[in-house]
Amino acid sequence: MLNPEILIELQKYVEERLEIESFSLKLNESSFDLFQEVQHSEIDNFIKTKRKPTLNQVLFNFIDSTGVKDSIIYKRAGIDRRHFSKIRTNPNYQPRKNTTIALALALELTKEDTDELLGSAGYSLSDSDTNDLVIQYCLEKKIYDINLVNQALDHFDLDPLTGLH
Repeated sequence: MLNPEILIELQKYVEERLEIESFSLKLNESSFDLFQEVQHSEIDNFIKTKRKPTLNQVLFNFIDSTGVKDSIIYKRAGIDRRHFSKIRTNPNYQPRKNTTIALALALELTKEDTDELLGSAGYSLSDSDTNDLVIQYCLEKKIYDINLVNQALDHFDLDPLTGLH
């Protein structure tokens, strides 16, 4: 954001170049502060109306809806207990995309639910990426076993989702 001095200098520059004497926009520090306050308020309102649930919220809603114990989910996903605990206890923690995909597979989510989970972490599945196409294929064919998915990825010389091979 430009500082008030630059804005005042800009105003003078424009006034001089346009040679308009009636140009009456005056920027001083109080109007600049008011501008920042209004802008900050608009940003806050925008965030409040647009914000969707976090990965933590979406993930644990899916887990709760299955009725399956956490330990079964993280074992299916090939994630160790400490890593899963970090995901559960730190609402701001963002696991890697592959970890999030592994959790979606462990939960046996549909493609739409997987997209929701990935989107809550700022990820998506691309139709231009071989890795993502393999994952989409597995979701469509309901191949949820992490070992089978990793074998499919390996067939295309791609890295496995998690540490399991």
